[in-house]
Amino acid sequence: MPEISAIIITFNEERNIGRCIESLLPVMDEIIIIDSFSTDKTKEICSAYPVKFIENKWLGYSQTKNLGNNLAKFNYIFSIDADEALSKDLQEEILSLKKTNLNGVYKVNRLTNYCGKWIYHCGWFPDWKIRLFPKEFSKWNNAIVHEELEFSHSLPENKFQSVLEHYSYYSCAQHQEKADQYSLLTAKKYFDQKKKSMVFSPIMSAVSRFISMYFLKLGFLDGSSGFMIAKISAKSNFLKYKELNRLYKQN
Repeated sequence: MPEISAIIITFNEERNIGRCIESLLPVMDEIIIIDSFSTDKTKEICSAYPVKFIENKWLGYSQTKNLGNNLAKFNYIFSIDADEALSKDLQEEILSLKKTNLNGVYKVNRLTNYCGKWIYHCGWFPDWKIRLFPKEFSKWNNAIVHEELEFSHSLPENKFQSVLEHYSYYSCAQHQEKADQYSLLTAKKYFDQKKKSMVFSPIMSAVSRFISMYFLKLGFLDGSSGFMIAKISAKSNFLKYKELNRLYKQN
């Protein structure tokens, strides 16, 4: 039977990590947590479970995940974020899959819980991510944000039928803070890639993002949550291009 190592990177995830680990225990043969010296109860919570807890300085998303991959004991890796959890159906699907030979990479569809509500529109669902893959041929790229897997060989691509639960934000303020953080990182990424920006890009991008998420991608069907998601995403797009323009002026 194929064995799988689960890899989680953490920093101050006391609110989420227990749920994540408990969803993995019935399925995974090894759980490795790479923690960037959390200052909350993350370490204490993890110590109550049969996991490998490793403290290491923050290397960035990609390199920290690659560190975890290198430490994995088994040939297949399941990469999961601390704010995610395997649904019951996904647990059963993985267990069934392990009775056969794993082959290639496996995508899973994330379903996001936003402030207590499951979101089915706004461009947030479906949200396919490669999460199960062979250690030997896989590596996270060097992107400073929104990192992706790169493969040294062409591998068959499969899809799970069940969803991966994503408990994203517990408040709109938390969403705004995280969105702004990603916007600043993405602006730096765009600058390094020499992606151009015009003086009107911030406002044009914000308006375009709101219209796309709330109307074209049917965010209004998610009610007030859909409106807030579109609004915060628009604001973060404004900040992203404003910061990109600032970087070009500064340099």
